[in-house]
Amino acid sequence: MNTRQAKGAAAERLAADYLIRQGLSVVEHNFRVRGGEIDLVCRDGKTTVFVEVRLRSRSDFGGAAASITATKQARLILAARHWLVRHGETPCRFDCVLLDGLDEDTLEWLRNAFSAD
Repeated sequence: MNTRQAKGAAAERLAADYLIRQGLSVVEHNFRVRGGEIDLVCRDGKTTVFVEVRLRSRSDFGGAAASITATKQARLILAARHWLVRHGETPCRFDCVLLDGLDEDTLEWLRNAFSAD
């Protein structure tokens, strides 16, 4: 694992721990299909929550939120559809956890960050 991958994995662990403390349960890490990946799949009651974790150490290009482009959203939606087909249809939403460093003090949780519509 290279340094970038290690930082990404650390950011995902930080996000998962935070979401668990907020009452969500983590169902799966790094769900991959051809054309897309979901960092965390969680449950919030009966709702399936697909979570994109973004770590940015610099804000030159708009920070972590700006990196979730329409193309990235489409890939997340594609992967989410595959996950729902495999595990059963449930109400769902797309959340983002944004980090400007590997420090929970910089963590921002965006519930319902975008929709599949």
